[in-house]
Amino acid sequence: MLIDTFGRVATDLRVSLTDRCNLRCTYCMPEEGLQWLAKPDLLTDDEIVRLIRVAVTDLGITQVRFTGGEPLLRPGLVGIVERVAALEPRPRMSLTTNGIGLKRTARALAAAGLDRVNVSLDTLRPDVFKTLTRRDRHQDVLDGLEAARTEGLTPVKVNTVLMPGLNDDEAPDLLAWAVANDYELRFIEQMPLDAQHGWKRDGMITAGDILQSLRTRFTLTDEGTAERGSAPAERWVVDGGPHRVGVIGSVTRPFCAACDRTRLTADGQVRTCLFAREESDLRAALRSGASDGEIARLWKLAMWGKKAGSGLDDPSFLQPDRPMSAIGG
Repeated sequence: MLIDTFGRVATDLRVSLTDRCNLRCTYCMPEEGLQWLAKPDLLTDDEIVRLIRVAVTDLGITQVRFTGGEPLLRPGLVGIVERVAALEPRPRMSLTTNGIGLKRTARALAAAGLDRVNVSLDTLRPDVFKTLTRRDRHQDVLDGLEAARTEGLTPVKVNTVLMPGLNDDEAPDLLAWAVANDYELRFIEQMPLDAQHGWKRDGMITAGDILQSLRTRFTLTDEGTAERGSAPAERWVVDGGPHRVGVIGSVTRPFCAACDRTRLTADGQVRTCLFAREESDLRAALRSGASDGEIARLWKLAMWGKKAGSGLDDPSFLQPDRPMSAIGG
């Protein structure tokens, strides 16, 4: 069991498969990209599967989320999913992706055992998409979403970040589109995880702003804390149902007290929080011949030291040195 000193138990593992991405979103990385991890520094497919096996069989993990960077860029992704699906007990598996390439891979991922996907899409306007991502791939994302729904990778969740002066007027249109296409929309407050360290609290679009905008067109009924559990998104029933919309207020409405996540970077580091500045190295243990029991012990020790919260409200808060693409969202 992965328990911390505040009594929280981690059952949800986020696994970054690569730090590389084929978009250049303005809130994540500079236009020229980043210095990517060298191939020898990345965990191999076998190492990833072994760590997930230890997490599932020895440490009580019941859900695995594959992230990046962009996880569809990982050549061995389908094989990793297939091998994790064969574990006993079998964890629930999901994937967070920008959707580019999902049209091509959705069928194989579903056949391998993937349960569902989260797709990042911040706008319905192709010109705004190009400005936000610095790539002209809007239609590819829409096609990927449709393929995921067709292949049964449901519920298909759409993650949206609103940026001042770019797409901050789109919340109601995005929700109407999501309802019409049977996607579950989740707005995420912009977080201080950009490589440029340009994030500022002043002027960001908050959860309160988003809800106020949505209520100009929809009736929203709070689903309540009992339904939410440890999920990061607060959810509201839209116009009486059945559709729902979520808001993840990581900055202004933190949910740290109920957090059940542990994170594994693409180079084999355990992170207790997206905003942590400390990591624990499992790759070195793997490559030095550590047993499964020793790896489990190191992982438990890392999670035991998890802090009470993200520290975003502390005046001394420092943004993590590693950007979101390296950490895994």
